[in-house]
Amino acid sequence: MTDHVEGDRPYLTTSQAVQRSGLTRSYLSHLLRTNRLEGFRLAREWFIYADSLDAFLAAPRKPGPKGPRKTKPET
Repeated sequence: MTDHVEGDRPYLTTSQAVQRSGLTRSYLSHLLRTNRLEGFRLAREWFIYADSLDAFLAAPRKPGPKGPRKTKPET
């Protein structure tokens, strides 16, 4: 996460990034807070650099769990 706007880099609002990537708003915010995506925050809104999002989407990722969570049987 950067604390300033880089004027020559195109950026997306969080809503635009959700539509472009298919990821949830909360997951994108998590990626920004953990510096896995580059962007900046103005007031309460995150802005994501388009090239950073494209690079993240192009990189292979580990798939998530399949199916519902297993619950422990109650005894």
